[in-house]
Amino acid sequence: MAEPLGSAARPLRVAIIGAGPAGFYAAEALLKQANLNLSIDFFNRFPTPFGLVREGVAPDHQSIKAVTRIYDRIASDPRVRYFGNVTFGVDLMHEDLKPFYDQIIYAVGAQTDRRMNIPGEDLVGSYPATAFVGWYNGHPDYRDYEFDLGTECVVVIGNGNVAMDVTRILVTDPDELAKTDIADHALAALRASKVREVVMLGRRGPAQAAFTNAELKEFGELEDVQVALDPAELQLDPDSEAALAEDKIAAKNV
Repeated sequence: MAEPLGSAARPLRVAIIGAGPAGFYAAEALLKQANLNLSIDFFNRFPTPFGLVREGVAPDHQSIKAVTRIYDRIASDPRVRYFGNVTFGVDLMHEDLKPFYDQIIYAVGAQTDRRMNIPGEDLVGSYPATAFVGWYNGHPDYRDYEFDLGTECVVVIGNGNVAMDVTRILVTDPDELAKTDIADHALAALRASKVREVVMLGRRGPAQAAFTNAELKEFGELEDVQVALDPAELQLDPDSEAALAEDKIAAKNV
């Protein structure tokens, strides 16, 4: 009779494609299973793990990046191995893995930007947030990008935390950014930046704002930065009032 899968004689062999938060939390859930013998192999496109925690979190938010301590603990488990510089679909195919693994978990993330479908979206000087965030974090795919910071006014379309991060990085004193782990090339460009005004343009009202109050509060703590709000934009229409009545968290934020 064949030994059951996950037994000492027949360990469960798991491959995880991608080494960001989703991949590590999937690994953690498996490792916590009682009486389950297994091995886990990570395959990642980049030499370093942790995905968007390393390459998507703003450099001045070190407390958020501290979550990598959990991932370090998972990676140090003797049942876990890590293979970097392996591009799935190029260096490794699904068919290559099937003979060697019982389960394959795809945790490759979502790198495609949400398009706005408005005129001028693809004009020179219009950039997706993914590229700008990757640029100042030193993401291998974006570190060679060049952004025109020679204008005095920049418009950031969006009212979520990423829009807040982009805006804050543009207006923060470079000497303060130098205390973070921002990429050297980005710091040099921001030191030479001529940007003096950043307009955050939300397509919806305050009831639908996707940023957190903590992100908004940070602007009040920046030196030599003034935040200007148009009171008329804070007026709630009937649809917004109805939305807040059903969403206690949004109502609290407003």
